[in-house]
Amino acid sequence: MKSGKKPFKISLAQWSWHKRLFGRAEPKMDNLDFAREAGDLGIKAVEYVNQFFRDKSTDEKYLAEMKKRAEDNGVKSLLIMCDGEGHLGDPDAKKRAQAVENHHKWVDAAKYLGCHSIRVNASSKGSYKEQIKLAADGLRRLSEYAAGSKLNVIVENHGGLSSDGKWLTSVIKKVDLPNCGTLPDFGNFPPETDKYRAVEM
Repeated sequence: MKSGKKPFKISLAQWSWHKRLFGRAEPKMDNLDFAREAGDLGIKAVEYVNQFFRDKSTDEKYLAEMKKRAEDNGVKSLLIMCDGEGHLGDPDAKKRAQAVENHHKWVDAAKYLGCHSIRVNASSKGSYKEQIKLAADGLRRLSEYAAGSKLNVIVENHGGLSSDGKWLTSVIKKVDLPNCGTLPDFGNFPPETDKYRAVEM
């Protein structure tokens, strides 16, 4: 007997339309139209990418319009994927601290939009163990800040050692905060990796 209930709830990552948003494919898309177009497809949740409104992170009027358009179309804003704000595991303590601070505005924007998380990268340099220590330090500081807004900081396997499930698991365990976790991308694991095993970690 079939039920009318859909088996899964899905969200749409804004990067899926990156060519349109960058103006490299037709029809071109403006960031403000993303939630509506997702809603038109019957998708009721979206994941934003900071690259498409990088200079608007503290523009309350713009963020209010983003929020309104999502709400008007019955679409929930889940998270903001954050890139280009420095290396959270930078070996240079000052640069690492600056990277953490650079992400603060996205935590604030995510809270305003009604998101539950920001997605970040755990990029670093050094030996295997050194990078665990450095990435965990940056992530811990950022997660402590995000906790004040009741937001999560989730790390994507996005190149470098972050695509090593064992390494990333070690980082998250070292951070040891309930609002710091992972956001697995099955397309970002090395070809030889057992993707299911990596996610289980």
